[in-house]
Amino acid sequence: MRRRALRYLTSFSGLVLAALGLTHTGWWCWAFPLEAFALIPLLELLLPPDASGLSEEETAAALHEPLYDVLVYLVVPVQWLLLVVFLRGIDDPGLSTLDVAGRTFTMGLLCGVYGINVAHELGHRRNRWERDLARALLLTSLYLHFIIEHNRGHHRRVATPDDPASARFGEPIYLFWPRTVVGSFLSAWHIEAERLRKAGHAPYGLRNEMLRAMALQGLLVAGIGWGFGGFVLQQFLIAAGVGILLLETVNYIEHYGLRRTRTGRGTYGRVMPVHSWNSDHLLGRLMLFELTRHSDHHYKASKKYQVLESMPDSPQLPTGYPGMMVLSLLPPLFFAVMHPRLRRLSAGQPGLELAA
Repeated sequence: MRRRALRYLTSFSGLVLAALGLTHTGWWCWAFPLEAFALIPLLELLLPPDASGLSEEETAAALHEPLYDVLVYLVVPVQWLLLVVFLRGIDDPGLSTLDVAGRTFTMGLLCGVYGINVAHELGHRRNRWERDLARALLLTSLYLHFIIEHNRGHHRRVATPDDPASARFGEPIYLFWPRTVVGSFLSAWHIEAERLRKAGHAPYGLRNEMLRAMALQGLLVAGIGWGFGGFVLQQFLIAAGVGILLLETVNYIEHYGLRRTRTGRGTYGRVMPVHSWNSDHLLGRLMLFELTRHSDHHYKASKKYQVLESMPDSPQLPTGYPGMMVLSLLPPLFFAVMHPRLRRLSAGQPGLELAA
């Protein structure tokens, strides 16, 4: 089982390439983005998907193998180390404009793939200290409210009009981005205020996690501005913005066009495998710590990444998440690929309608 866990070192290739990009010039600055959005999508077009899963005995062994956890824990110090390397080097006068752009995009990719995606895995863990590790990662992307809205909002409202992270049928990604970013932020405030009201506390007092999150992010931004100057702060904010848009692009393809059927006044049917798009393409699975087996994640959110399964009724994307993210940036092509699949999927499928 340890050998199987070592497969997830594939994801660390991104960290290595990012480290090279943040310390070198020229095309090295673009090595990680090229791996993520050129090499991996190309390979996933050529390689067949792998829907194989674990037996009951293998599942039990995987849950008891500590290496799976160690790998995601290691991402936390590495992410912060690379952020410091980025901050210390981005204003080097020897960098060309293309080098600066490459390093900033590389840092943004780190924020999305590791700062938010690995935080997503850790944020669903039962141990408080693991969720705190998730917050440490989210801080590097200035997206601390994600753990509130995602865990207590998205999982409850997924594939309904009330969920800002579920894309509608025919909605271009460029309209989805502002709707989900603003809607998720406002939703997190509402969720946290309601939690405190139900507990008998002031909704916007010191117990409010959103206020603490905003304070932490404000301190980080102020510290970077004071310690490194305005230009470095500007590039960090751009990188954090890239990371946020990468996350929301993943959200876009994960539930695009899928909606639970209405069962009553203001109520919807339960979440089923058919309400999430999945991919069994191995490279994307390993790079994203099995995020692409998304239906199983929604079935049981606390399930660790190493034991997520390919569910029989889960709709499959034509290629992996990295390739679909690139395709989503070209709405006419994305619609041409996805809409026929959606129409076939919704025809006679109980519990599903198109999210118009």
